[in-house]
Amino acid sequence: MAKDCSFDIVSEFDKQELVNAVDQVKRDVSSRFDLKDSGSSVELEADKEITITTSDDMKLRNIFDILQSKLVKRNLSIRILDAQPVENALGGKVRQVYKLRKGLNQELAKKIVSDIKDSKKKVQASIQGDQIRVSGKDKDTLQEVIQLLRSNEEKYDYPLQFTNYR
Repeated sequence: MAKDCSFDIVSEFDKQELVNAVDQVKRDVSSRFDLKDSGSSVELEADKEITITTSDDMKLRNIFDILQSKLVKRNLSIRILDAQPVENALGGKVRQVYKLRKGLNQELAKKIVSDIKDSKKKVQASIQGDQIRVSGKDKDTLQEVIQLLRSNEEKYDYPLQFTNYR
């Protein structure tokens, strides 16, 4: 009765929570006294990127701070935001695009699997598309692997979730 236990390592976000967070940012921008008449806009484009357009760099930083706080309040990691360089837009405005990270890329998946193997735990890790399946005989060992990965999450610079635990 040696049944294997397993879990998946994924990098995802709740789309509806993201939509709600962006809507809250839009409401805050339209009601805050320092941002009200600045012609600022925050747009979510097809769950792929968030674009902030405003009149100057200081307002851009303020809107980004609001966005970060709304994401954190809705239990979304700010690591899903991949900031692109600030660019000039029409009318003397500035624009910044934040691409949304979803799924593990091959390079990161290999790094995570390598870290799991280096830990000398008795588990098997395999890359399956944009997620990693970790399996082993002992649930306690799987819990130790999860703790190891959570402690190294800063190194990966990606939000990691552990799903499908059985």
